Amino acid sequence: MNVDHEVSLLVEEIRRLGTENADGKISVTFGVLFNDDKCANLFEALVGTLRAAKRKKIVTYQGELLLQGVHDNVDVILL
Repeated sequence: MNVDHEVSLLVEEIRRLGTENADGKISVTFGVLFNDDKCANLFEALVGTLRAAKRKKIVTYQGELLLQGVHDNVDVILL
């Protein structure tokens, strides 16, 4: 699995599903990402891809690990 490729696909999906926030950055909730059919088919491990993107400072979100259901309302922000 090519992590850089997965992260670039994640950026495209955040841009597709997200909206511009007050800071001018694109954000989407984790629940929207997780429940999107295209994302479900595209990413084997969405949470792992998000963590890799956060480590590379491409996205940010509250917390360390996002779990479906519990963290559905957490904003994932494209930096």
